[in-house]
Amino acid sequence: MSDWTETYRPTTLSEVRGNNKARDQLKEWAETWEDHRDSVIVHGSPGVGKTSAAHALANDLGWPVMELNASDSRGADVIERIAGEASKSGTLTAGSSGRRLVILDEADNFHGNADYGGSREVTRVVKDANQPIVLVANEFYDMSQSLRSACETIEFRDVSKRSIVPVLRDICRREGVEFEEEALEKIAENTSGDLRSAVNDLQAVAEEAERLTVDDVVTSERDTTEGIFDFLDALIKEEDAQGALYASYDVDETPDDLLNWIEDNVPKDYEGEELADAYEFLSNADRWLGRVRATQDYSYWRYATDNMTAGVAASRQGSKGGWTRYGPPSYWSKLGRTKGTRNTRDAIAERIAERDGTSVATARREILPFLSAMTHHCKNRDLTVRMAAIYELDEAEVSFVTGSGKDTNKVQSIVEDAEERREAETVEHSGSAFFESESVDSDSVDSGEDDSSNDEAETATDSGQQSLEASSTDAGTDVEADDATAESESAAEEPDEDQSGLSDFF
Repeated sequence: MSDWTETYRPTTLSEVRGNNKARDQLKEWAETWEDHRDSVIVHGSPGVGKTSAAHALANDLGWPVMELNASDSRGADVIERIAGEASKSGTLTAGSSGRRLVILDEADNFHGNADYGGSREVTRVVKDANQPIVLVANEFYDMSQSLRSACETIEFRDVSKRSIVPVLRDICRREGVEFEEEALEKIAENTSGDLRSAVNDLQAVAEEAERLTVDDVVTSERDTTEGIFDFLDALIKEEDAQGALYASYDVDETPDDLLNWIEDNVPKDYEGEELADAYEFLSNADRWLGRVRATQDYSYWRYATDNMTAGVAASRQGSKGGWTRYGPPSYWSKLGRTKGTRNTRDAIAERIAERDGTSVATARREILPFLSAMTHHCKNRDLTVRMAAIYELDEAEVSFVTGSGKDTNKVQSIVEDAEERREAETVEHSGSAFFESESVDSDSVDSGEDDSSNDEAETATDSGQQSLEASSTDAGTDVEADDATAESESAAEEPDEDQSGLSDFF
């Protein structure tokens, strides 16, 4: 049996169900593209028809489709080769209007350096595009700020039950499946606005039953996660303490991230005494999270969650109506801006820890501040040179510790002097290791210059050896013992200079 989600995928925009406003916005964007030439981000929960709408749009307008899935091809070179070229190419393979539609599916999976510059390259492509581009995303705020700012945005909302049931009814009639209306309604309820999942569940049940009844719908209610913005709205404006705690169970966020979301958005609706009370509970939650990090005992998470949800909801005084524009935590953007600085700090701390036999945390917390204070703006130049030499710091690292600009002549001269100091210390501690081999080589070269003298020496050695053998035969064992003793004493009095140099070096 074929996949019903593909068999009954909408072929025109008029067949897209449940998002009439978003559908009309997408059509208007395409028809007026020559006027604005902007790309568009279509975002919403999985299964609500975002990608199907993009393909239906292309079919309505007669535009060929070039599709790229971010989960399959994320590298900047791949994006440049496929999406970039597709957005710039001419009309050889374009439609009758000279246009083609570029679809970047799962565009929220492009993440900066982790994808070798994928997010940055996508932003450049959409800004320079000469063809319309649709970026499809589940999580809008997982995309970079620069990419979001460069595009128009259209939100597809969860499909309502009253929109899902007619779709299921139509599929049953086309497939010849007998059904009870209550069974279709039960499937629509269980899928919580996900039309694609509803069609999949219908097909799974229809394959097992001759007639679809409500008793046959055994698909349990899905584990759905509540959107963070819906949760914030419920926590800050609607739910009591218990309701806020229960609502947090459906949010797919760790307690640390959830604390950041609440901390940044509470002041948008709370003020005065209620805001002070809310922050007191958030402070308690942060203490419990600190205990989790210190002990690795995650049972403390429940106390943190109690404070940041039930406590904040209990702090509310009076009703909070209207619509509030909540946003992602500013703490995350701060982390992004300071990532390079933190990497430099950690690299220095690791080198200090390895050199001084301490932990990285101790080096970062206790040693680095002292080095920074002692070498502030490189006032103590000799100390700064010694520090840079010992820990092998480059310009950026010296600049981080001292507070001076890394491109200044002062910092660059310190790094150069530190390099010379390391080289001098290496030679000083090497003993004669770097020089004995040279003298030995020169002696061997000199001895090889006169072959005739070598032959004479070998002849003399042979004749001397024969004389020694004859005399040793006549002398007897006493003389042999005396000669051996003398040789050992001579060896003890005259140490091997080559070996002493290597010993000092090692």
